[in-house]
Amino acid sequence: MIGAPRVHLRSTDSTNERAKELALAGAPHGTLVTADEQTAGRGRQGRAWAAAPREALLMSLVLRRVEPTLPLAAAVAVCDALPVDCEIKWPNDVWHERRKLAGILVEGRLQEGWAVLGIGLNVTTTEFRVELSGIATSLRLAGVEYEVEALLPELLAALERRLDAPVAELLAAWSERDALRGERVRWDAGEGTAAGIDESGALLVDTPEGRVTLDAGEVHLLREREGAG
Repeated sequence: MIGAPRVHLRSTDSTNERAKELALAGAPHGTLVTADEQTAGRGRQGRAWAAAPREALLMSLVLRRVEPTLPLAAAVAVCDALPVDCEIKWPNDVWHERRKLAGILVEGRLQEGWAVLGIGLNVTTTEFRVELSGIATSLRLAGVEYEVEALLPELLAALERRLDAPVAELLAAWSERDALRGERVRWDAGEGTAAGIDESGALLVDTPEGRVTLDAGEVHLLREREGAG
């Protein structure tokens, strides 16, 4: 079972940092770190993840059975657990009505057989920093009242199911929630039309020069404001 043992902190710099320390010290598979508040939380590409105390679900899991599809499984599990319609923006942002509801960050030492899965989910947040205005949302803003702690068991159960799911089943579930398929997207080296993902989870993009495979990095919808992610 994942989610035990559990370490809960009133405040920490980053649940991922605390979970990595525990992993290096030998913490078992499934060890969970949660916090009411993060002072230096991170998202992908080094972005800050800020949340007022007890407004977001902030969690990190130590995993010692790590599959290449871990980021895909985590994103699908988040969608499974939420009581609103969700889409996944590659590689692992969860959207509701084209606004970011949750983010996922996987870190660790895969060559040593472990990873830390970090999830940040806006639950009761009603106000965001200026730069996030219009591109972030929460369950409360989506019209759903949930306590942060009440959501945790549902998310852990969904993760338990999806982490062990067959790859074909996982890819199908992810594709059903693909927010980018058929959309014009841009990235550092070009732009094109998103065409889904391959079996490794890489993004496929059709360009005038042919199909491109993106296995890392960040993409943006062409109609997004600069800086939205």
